[in-house]
Amino acid sequence: MGLWELFLSAFISSTIAPGGSEAVLAYMASTGSYRIENLLLAATVGNTLGAMTTWGLGMLAAKKFPVPTLLSADKQKALDVVKARGLWALFFSWLPIVGDALCFAGGWLKLPLLSAFLIIMLGKFCRYLVVAWLFV
Repeated sequence: MGLWELFLSAFISSTIAPGGSEAVLAYMASTGSYRIENLLLAATVGNTLGAMTTWGLGMLAAKKFPVPTLLSADKQKALDVVKARGLWALFFSWLPIVGDALCFAGGWLKLPLLSAFLIIMLGKFCRYLVVAWLFV
């Protein structure tokens, strides 16, 4: 398994399907085949770009369906959290289940792209750093 596979696992885990990018990273970190910095970079970039894809889908959905009541219950709850907590709620986009909804809500609310990107990336990096640290 290589860095591109880790990148793709992380991207897919953050978009269309629940995935096991943490397990892939843990395995790769434990083998010592790659520098930890390269593993962290591949996983963080892939997962962040996947999250930003979800953010973009939220922005597009808001244009087509501007009434928030049309959202599913989990997306409505995430929208309320992001409204209440602001950009920093996106730091928790790494959480299972609710993370994708938070990114979607950030896009729906048209939060500033660069700020959202940086905060999401910081949260994803911190999560992968802990995983890598545990398995090195």
